[in-house]
Amino acid sequence: MVKTAVELCGIKLDNPVIPASGTFGFGYEFAEFYDINILGSISLKGSTKEARFGNPTPRIAECPAGLINSVGLQNPGIDEAVNKEYPLLAKVYKKPVIQNISGFSVEEFAYCAAKASESDMVGIIEVNVSCPNVHGGGAAFGTDPDRIYEVTRAVREVTSKPVFVKLSPNVTDIKIMAKACAAGGADGITLINTLSGMRIDLKTRKPVVKMKAGGYSGAGVFPIALKMVYDVYETVTLPIMGVGGITSARDVVEMMLAGATAVQIGTANLIDPYACKTIIEQLPSVMESYKIDDLSKIIGGAH
Repeated sequence: MVKTAVELCGIKLDNPVIPASGTFGFGYEFAEFYDINILGSISLKGSTKEARFGNPTPRIAECPAGLINSVGLQNPGIDEAVNKEYPLLAKVYKKPVIQNISGFSVEEFAYCAAKASESDMVGIIEVNVSCPNVHGGGAAFGTDPDRIYEVTRAVREVTSKPVFVKLSPNVTDIKIMAKACAAGGADGITLINTLSGMRIDLKTRKPVVKMKAGGYSGAGVFPIALKMVYDVYETVTLPIMGVGGITSARDVVEMMLAGATAVQIGTANLIDPYACKTIIEQLPSVMESYKIDDLSKIIGGAH
């Protein structure tokens, strides 16, 4: 019998498969399809201090190997999430979850982290630094190592939960950003977030999504995500959640060999709501085919 369990900052996961934030709602929505307790954990919908309607439509543009989204962090706000969404999830899911948080100022990040940490359901705080810094000229926090450090430190000071920082790939050197996370007190790193992308409608001759550009995700970004996970594993000693284009159990194994302790499945959930279930079910046979008896033993095995 192969062992699929891994440990993430002291939290034991039955397997490393986690639906990525923004592709699985607050989790309970998928409980009508299958028993979501088979999941390692769930990264919940990214939440901000205030409720957000999100960007104007259209928000989605299909690509041959993925899609471009410009949803704009639509969410009910962190207070509503904790008070309303968490109890609904607790009825159908019995494991620690990951709360993804976003903010447009350091203070907002800290507020969201502190609020989410009040719940016993939350095992990990995941900090999305891809938001624009409204007090810093509009550039994303995640493109400036000083701002990454500042946000990480602020979140670290308000929670005793493990803190993972979700990094943007839209930078010149992901290793510098990873070092800033470590210096700020992060317990782990999630990477990668989406790449900047665009599609143009040939009939209208205008960008397909209303905001012109958006985040490109899906199978096409897997090699990029894999390389960044590999690089960061060699740069810092923090555990990594690898995300970006994972669509199969073989991808999971490959990402773990690159250095990921756990993986997140994103766009695949939007294509097939059973994607995570299928990957979890296929993991044992894939492990056996490559003579892997314990997933936790292969982490970073490609180095």
